[in-house]
Amino acid sequence: MTQTFYDYMAIPGKCVLNKPLFKKLFQEHADLDITDKKALKDDIDKIRWVYTLKPSTLNIEPYRDDVREYDEIAIIQIDLTSIARAQRIASFVNKAIPYPVMLVFSFADTIAISVADKRINQADKSKWVIEDSWITEWFNPDAPNEAQQKFMQDMAVKNLSFVNFYAFYTDIKNRVIALNSSSRSGQYFVVSADGVIDRREKLIKIAELERKVTELRSMLKKETQFNKKLDLNVLIKEASIKINDLERLL
Repeated sequence: MTQTFYDYMAIPGKCVLNKPLFKKLFQEHADLDITDKKALKDDIDKIRWVYTLKPSTLNIEPYRDDVREYDEIAIIQIDLTSIARAQRIASFVNKAIPYPVMLVFSFADTIAISVADKRINQADKSKWVIEDSWITEWFNPDAPNEAQQKFMQDMAVKNLSFVNFYAFYTDIKNRVIALNSSSRSGQYFVVSADGVIDRREKLIKIAELERKVTELRSMLKKETQFNKKLDLNVLIKEASIKINDLERLL
């Protein structure tokens, strides 16, 4: 399952690390709330640092500026017993590891890929700020649809930018965004940098509208007055039309 995805990436053998990461690491190096601790304890079976990509294992230069340090990239596999809190797990794992990470979640016969840009906290240089976090849909790499197949082919190391590790990681993120877009538009394709910004904004807006629809439907179930039910139905329809319009533009 996960091996099929790694086969598509065709990462050089010298990048293999295959080292276990113990839950204690995240208990000590991540600021976990009660729900995070429950997710760590109950939802995670195993964590492995599968590959380490750095100048000594892959011929790519580090990238540094005033707010970012992309000296290396870790590819970490997290085997889950439940996918309900995968995004929360991605968040605290990223906070615990002080460089860019590509997470490969596995559950049953499916995987999901998670990425997140990181920048240095200007108030505390020892900490990172997580921004622009994404996770793909769950899919079976051994039985992908057309978009998922193209995504995996696009994720081959040879197809990613070798300018520096920030450009390399950005290419990974853009492919994740392209896959998320394809689940709505029906087509997978990578776009230019400007196009990615536009896609990102549309996907964020769609997510906001979908949350709004969920809230409105919850209100509708509780509402007893006929006129107010009509008003809520109109708002739900308007939001749904906006979602469809945005999906067509992806």
